[in-house]
Amino acid sequence: MQIKVTARHFKAHDSLIAYTEEILEKLNHFYDGIIKADVILFFEKKPKDGKIAEITISVYGTVLTAIGKSDEYTKSIDIAVEKALVQLKKYKGKLHTKDRKEVRKARDKE
Repeated sequence: MQIKVTARHFKAHDSLIAYTEEILEKLNHFYDGIIKADVILFFEKKPKDGKIAEITISVYGTVLTAIGKSDEYTKSIDIAVEKALVQLKKYKGKLHTKDRKEVRKARDKE
């Protein structure tokens, strides 16, 4: 999986980039069909909005997007990864049900 981390309007520390890559590598444990993941880190100018992490995951046939908002980038990344994980599990479940239907159709023809 290719991982690209982009920081808008600030310079991200190497530790933050390493943390992001480490967390995203764990998504391969749940689904190994991930082609690439793009992470965009930015902050809102209003103080209440805080720091935002947007994760875009490209899998075969579709693109999944998750956004996490918090007062720290690490928390925002964790929130976005949890949302992306839910989407990945749902996508994987849809793939399995689709495959099962095709297998059943093939069995019925025989």
